[in-house]
Amino acid sequence: MSPFTWAAIYLTVWWTVLFAVLPIGVVSHAEAGIDKGDGGDPGAPVDPKLKRKFLTTTWIAAVICVLFWTALHFHLIHLPNLPGEVHEVR
Repeated sequence: MSPFTWAAIYLTVWWTVLFAVLPIGVVSHAEAGIDKGDGGDPGAPVDPKLKRKFLTTTWIAAVICVLFWTALHFHLIHLPNLPGEVHEVR
């Protein structure tokens, strides 16, 4: 597969993992007993720790992609030819 395909796979895995990691460890203002005052959403997180979650998402997505590459490289799984690949017919 081309580097562009691997980049697309990595980004897809990264976004999927991000949405799985985002709710972990989040405490809302209502759960913490903090009054948001005027116009604040009581369900908003107190401290979402986004930098830590982005780093966690990055290494988890990298591990998943390495496992996928390993499975493809050693023919543990087989993907059919992707559309757009041109084969000569003789």
